[in-house]
Amino acid sequence: MGSVVWHITMSLDGFIAGPNDSMDWVVREWSDDGTDTRDIEVARSGIADDVLRSAGAILGGRRWYDVAVRLYNGVDGIYGGDWRGPVFVLTHRRLDDGANGSVTFVSMPLADALATALEAAKGRNVVIFGADIARQCLQARLLDEIVIHLAPVLLGDGVRLYDSIGTDPIVLTRTALAATGQLTDLRFRI
Repeated sequence: MGSVVWHITMSLDGFIAGPNDSMDWVVREWSDDGTDTRDIEVARSGIADDVLRSAGAILGGRRWYDVAVRLYNGVDGIYGGDWRGPVFVLTHRRLDDGANGSVTFVSMPLADALATALEAAKGRNVVIFGADIARQCLQARLLDEIVIHLAPVLLGDGVRLYDSIGTDPIVLTRTALAATGQLTDLRFRI
């Protein structure tokens, strides 16, 4: 059975998206000049390549999906357009009539949505997209790994990697540390 992996790029001050869901700072780190955030030429690290190779499905939240559609070519922009697998979006909101046919929208408890994604992944990993879904997975003890590409930029505002007041600390064990250009690649087991 595959693992559940949260794969994310983060600023040095702990943000995974800038103000107004901006990701242009990530594009600058992953591409030649970052001028076109809708057409990212990705030069991935070995760790990022491993995450992509071992992935069998993606599970994201509705907010992640809406931002991806609005700003980044939707599911066609995942991994710079290299993703060719099932994408599930966990949502409690009514679907728009123009929803993307390559996405499966699910409205069920998180554990059931993960089970559905793991089944579709056929023994490979499920990659989690979105801060809220990842937080819920962490709190429910449903996440196996976190892979972070740490970018040398201070954003000062945006979407935090993890915000959860009043919960016990979650202990991580670092399993990999590498550098790709200016990015520091970190892999943790929960």
